[in-house]
Amino acid sequence: MGKRIEKAFAKDGKVQSASGPQSAHEDDPNRTPEPHVCTGHFHTDFTELCKRSGMVVIPTVVPRPRRPPSPQPVAVIEEKTKPGRKDDKKNAPPPPPEPEPETDLTENGEPKEPPPKTYTMKDKFEYFKPCVQVEMDNPDKQETVTEVFIRGWRVDVPMINIFKQCWPKMDKLHSITLWNTGLTDETLEILASIIPMCANLRNLSVEGSPVKSEAFHLLMKEESPVQHLSLRYNGITDIGAEHLGKALGTVQFQNMKLLTLNLNGNKITDKGVQFFATALRTNRTLLCLGLASNQISDKGAISLSKIFSQFPLTHEEILERRKLLSEKGGLEHQKSAMSPTNRRGDSRDRADRPGSVRSSHTTGGKPGKSAKNKKDGKTAADEKHDKTKGKKEQQDKTTKRASVVADTKSAAKKGAQTTKGVRTKVPSQQDTEHSIISSESTDSHEVINPLLDMVEHLDNGVIILSGNMTLISLNLAYNKIGEEGVKALWLAIGYQSSLALFNNKSGGGLMRLNLNKNNISKDSDSLQKLNAKMQMKDPFYQPPIHSPDQESLKSKA
Repeated sequence: MGKRIEKAFAKDGKVQSASGPQSAHEDDPNRTPEPHVCTGHFHTDFTELCKRSGMVVIPTVVPRPRRPPSPQPVAVIEEKTKPGRKDDKKNAPPPPPEPEPETDLTENGEPKEPPPKTYTMKDKFEYFKPCVQVEMDNPDKQETVTEVFIRGWRVDVPMINIFKQCWPKMDKLHSITLWNTGLTDETLEILASIIPMCANLRNLSVEGSPVKSEAFHLLMKEESPVQHLSLRYNGITDIGAEHLGKALGTVQFQNMKLLTLNLNGNKITDKGVQFFATALRTNRTLLCLGLASNQISDKGAISLSKIFSQFPLTHEEILERRKLLSEKGGLEHQKSAMSPTNRRGDSRDRADRPGSVRSSHTTGGKPGKSAKNKKDGKTAADEKHDKTKGKKEQQDKTTKRASVVADTKSAAKKGAQTTKGVRTKVPSQQDTEHSIISSESTDSHEVINPLLDMVEHLDNGVIILSGNMTLISLNLAYNKIGEEGVKALWLAIGYQSSLALFNNKSGGGLMRLNLNKNNISKDSDSLQKLNAKMQMKDPFYQPPIHSPDQESLKSKA
């Protein structure tokens, strides 16, 4: 009966399925789809966003290819027979030999070589198709993507906007590599806006993508979490080097996050190196700097060597140092004033003071009636006597002040003052700076500005600051450095070595220095001395092991 009713309604067209109107509504081409909310699954989010943007060719998301593991040799295990028992295997018949696999022959009748096992073969057109390679902690879970590699195809504005929606939702993403992606000024700015939104991003490589504005310093903003930045082969000139140097550090600002900066294979000259040398005067965070395959000569090497040894502070740096010292001194004074011990001491001092010395400041109100009545009850003679007495007291106070000022000046000239029979030294400006700096160094939670380090005051008013002891690796290979530049670097490394012996807190200084393929002979005396000194500082250097025959030959010689 029920089926007949349904058929009847179906004939009349009065019965419709529950999903009928909804499916018709979904198939409406004029209806705007709801925006896709990224879930952190990169493959799903990326593919869906590409479809919604109307892309004809959607790059595939594939795991990053790795070399297959080499086959392990089969270990031959010899089984020992137990004593007192006969070996049944010796009497057993040998197993039949396995048939050899048939080998394919070439046209000449020679056997074909088997395919290699260390890599996989792909079709030539498939190899050049755009794809996004990823590294995952767990290949079965899309939300575990940790690294993204994009190489050899152009990333335009629609594509970088898709990445802007996907990457911030990936919690485990810590590395992004873009090689030869044809970035422009617009896409570079969008990329710089994505980086602060990726909280766990630490490694960023943008290589082989020259940009007209050379605005790669946007990737080093203060809010950027990147610690390792590689900008190789981007055609960076002295203009881009100036922007990067200022992003590393100035007198008022220091980059506190970037640890390594790779600028190999660019077009930086001695003028551009000067900006990096200026930044390293105050930057105490950068550990590794790569400037290989550039256009650096002796002038640039000398400017870099100066920051490793002592250098005089400029006028701007001296002003900033005084400003920091005054701010630090004011904070210390406020802390001491707000401490409860000082409050108790002040209250005790006020209680112990005699009535004549206690301050009689009012709160701005009118005087009391008793004081007014006493003033009205005085005679004219008493008022005259009080006036003369007040003048004498004022004169005595002025004479006392003058004598105190004179005593202070004379004590300052002598360099000491006498207080209750005890001779104490008057603190000078250098002593005050030393006390402020030492108080700041005791606070390990605060980041100490390099301008607040201990300095040396010369007689001519020049202030000398110790050089940068934080940078541990410098790559200057494939440049145009000659004898003068190598000699300047050797003297700077010698100063660092001597300073590290007497001051353990300053660090070891430069540990690796690469000067291969420069305009200097390997037999140069300065280069040999520099290499010998750097070998002693290299933590991974191992002296060659001599055989007994070589030692005997040396002893005979």
